[in-house]
Amino acid sequence: MVAVQGSFDELGRPLADTTFCVVDLETTGGSAAKGSQITEIGAVKIRGGEVIAEFQTLVNPDGAIPAFITVLTGITNQMVIGAPRIAEVLPSFLEFARGTVLVAHNAPFDVGFLKHYSRELSIPWPGFETLDTATLARRVLSREEVPNCKLSTLAARFGATTTPNHRALSDARATVDVLHALFERLGPLGVTTLEEVATYTSKVKPEQRKKRHLAEHLPQAPGVYLFRDRADEILYVGTSRNLRARTRSYFTKAETRTRMGEMVMLAQRIEGIVCATALEAQVRELRLIGRHRPPYNRRSPFPERLSWLKLTREPWPRLSIVRTILDDDADYIGPFRGRAAAEGALTALHDAFRIRQCTTKMGKKPRQTTCALAEMGHCLSPCDGSTNPETYAVEVSRVRSAMTGDPEELVTAVRTRMLDLARTERFEDAAIWRDRLTGFLRAVVRTQRLRELTGSGELVAAAPHPEGWEIHVIRFGRLAAAGVMPRGTHPIGWVDALLATAETVEPGFGPIPAATAEETETLLRWLDSPGLRMVRGAWHAPFGGAARHLSPFEDASTSWDDLQRPG
Repeated sequence: MVAVQGSFDELGRPLADTTFCVVDLETTGGSAAKGSQITEIGAVKIRGGEVIAEFQTLVNPDGAIPAFITVLTGITNQMVIGAPRIAEVLPSFLEFARGTVLVAHNAPFDVGFLKHYSRELSIPWPGFETLDTATLARRVLSREEVPNCKLSTLAARFGATTTPNHRALSDARATVDVLHALFERLGPLGVTTLEEVATYTSKVKPEQRKKRHLAEHLPQAPGVYLFRDRADEILYVGTSRNLRARTRSYFTKAETRTRMGEMVMLAQRIEGIVCATALEAQVRELRLIGRHRPPYNRRSPFPERLSWLKLTREPWPRLSIVRTILDDDADYIGPFRGRAAAEGALTALHDAFRIRQCTTKMGKKPRQTTCALAEMGHCLSPCDGSTNPETYAVEVSRVRSAMTGDPEELVTAVRTRMLDLARTERFEDAAIWRDRLTGFLRAVVRTQRLRELTGSGELVAAAPHPEGWEIHVIRFGRLAAAGVMPRGTHPIGWVDALLATAETVEPGFGPIPAATAEETETLLRWLDSPGLRMVRGAWHAPFGGAARHLSPFEDASTSWDDLQRPG
């Protein structure tokens, strides 16, 4: 089966509610690319085990039908001479099949012909999902049951009401009976949705498939699932809108990630944590990964490895790359995607501002020897008393403004350097400075975005939910409560009850005072979702922030000439 890739939280479409179009073609040969033509199309549209409609037509191939094909199919040149050509037939068939899942026995052959002539005639292909009954039969049936998976063999095995005879509509009708028989075989195995059929047709180790029972106790509800090993240690944490459907897929899917295959073989138990909303499930997943660090999760499991750029609070402040945010009233930006990005941002700031680069601790009246940077004029040199606190404070204020406010001064300085390098055709060096500035701007934008939410003591927001409204309480950038308010419920009393049970969150310090950056950013994305309504509190983006400077440097189509224009 070639099915459209479902989302991570795909709920699954029941087979009984899916409309299928079972199609069969007769042709003049085995390859459309080599000139073979379609001589007949037959199709049966079915849903819920019932036939909805049928489609059948001969097709004029604009050429003689080979004698051996006539012997095989019974279709003669005289039969097709007055038939419509494929240019007339194909649009009608595509309209007949629109919105269905295409089914064929040896689907690559039939669908391949249809796609070929669709391209040749410049007719847009609807992008059908397809199901191959031959492939499905190979997965369901053993060699002991059938010697091969030819349509005639399967039709006889399942007692099809129509005998295949190499005529399109008859073969399509026989394929319908085979399809229904195969679905009946899959039902007791728990394969009841189109997505599950797609995974069932993948090659899966028998040992992996046998473990499917581990997921049977889980509900069809949103939440977090934890794979545990024999010692009950957590191997992997994931989230889904449908716990049972998602976890069962691990035992039917041909998992291309080797580590996931290993994890499934080690798993002995699956624990499910039902959540009120999908957002609550996402947040719980992040917290569980951060707390337990499962060996098979690679999604930001080590927050302490993140890098931050810090402007210290001391008599003579300096810049420093740190792993931890302290309650020291310093200014922080980040987290950066890696230490290299933080080092690039640090270099850009040091190049534009004459703040000291040494790591020496200095008192209010330092008496030390100057360094080479001071001698070259790249530092105000507080170490030897060359500057006074007031002058140095102005320079620190410029750095702080670039980090926490509008970094226009730094952007202008780096842009000028980049253009100077580009004019001398030193494009690689110019690109290095572009990357340094981009890394810096991303960190500033990220910090400013985090502070939009972490500075608010309490927000209550609502978004549409199939059963009413999903309500979330957010305190200092941390999810404190989640629930679904049913339709017709009085909102004030319901929200008050949710607030009464919400987690108490104490105000902390820094850009992420109460949660990880990833959790707060997950909440921010939800707050940007369509149809959201603020119930209590408000939040807003900072005026004059760094975001307006970032786009030109992230846009791959931006030229050096474009960068000469003011941001």
